[in-house]
Amino acid sequence: MFAYIVRRVLATIPVMLIVALFVFSLLYIAPGDPAAIIAGDQATPQDVERIRASLGLDRPFVIRFGEWLWQVAHGDLGVSIFTNLPVTHMIAQRIEPTLSLMLLTVILSLLVAIPMGVIAAWKHGTWIDRLIMCTAVFGFSTPVFVIGYLLAYIFALWLEWLPVQGYTPLSHGLWPFLQNLILPAVALGMIYIALIARITRATMLEVLSQDYVRTAKAKGVGQRAILFVHALKNAAVPIVTVVGIGVALLIGGAVVTESVFAIPGLGRLTVDAILRRDYPVIQGVVLLFSFIYVLVNLGVDLLYTLFDPRIRY
Repeated sequence: MFAYIVRRVLATIPVMLIVALFVFSLLYIAPGDPAAIIAGDQATPQDVERIRASLGLDRPFVIRFGEWLWQVAHGDLGVSIFTNLPVTHMIAQRIEPTLSLMLLTVILSLLVAIPMGVIAAWKHGTWIDRLIMCTAVFGFSTPVFVIGYLLAYIFALWLEWLPVQGYTPLSHGLWPFLQNLILPAVALGMIYIALIARITRATMLEVLSQDYVRTAKAKGVGQRAILFVHALKNAAVPIVTVVGIGVALLIGGAVVTESVFAIPGLGRLTVDAILRRDYPVIQGVVLLFSFIYVLVNLGVDLLYTLFDPRIRY
């Protein structure tokens, strides 16, 4: 097991190197001259050259990439072109709302989607199954911003139960913290819930048709124990896999969700950086999101052996 963990950790290194190469190449593959775009229409040639020098565009690609990679390895993601602040400092200021939103979304999605999928498999072919699957199709098909605006209109503007936008740190209290994140988490989690519920149903249907489940029924084991102890445990590996893959949906959806609900997180920071052509900030945020995704999938691989003892590495 230890050898497998070491191999998986080492395997993430070339993945992150490829991601870093792509992120750094954003400066070079972007249409037009990045320095001229950042400088604006009223800039002088001297201003353009100054920005080009600050971005390292006047030096060979390989040399500049090596220098940038060395800085990243030491925790230096560069300096923002517009705010003149270190990118690591800007990310540190915005990371709490985004991680809080994503964590709450994952918890909410798992608490809702797994029981939905189990019940749909248990009631296969009935109106309950069809209702759950129709709900999953709706959640998977509707864009995040549509669900976000709909929830904001109903629960914030019409019923006035929850705030429509903003973020309250956890240090100010649990309920104020949750008040600002419930609607964004539900909006962001709809597609995640739909994905997990569908794969849970499909996997549970396959497991419930196995011989050992029929044997458990014949021995008089209760329905709840069959569903949530015997069947769900053996169906956990595909579900965990989908949970890990779905983190990419959360990362992409967080950008839209934070814009809809005016949450000052990394999603808003990314949008603002793109609009300003602030390439160091874009590079830093994309690299961080990629690292989180690789780390989550590494954790998913390690969880396989806990859910299924038959898996040996």
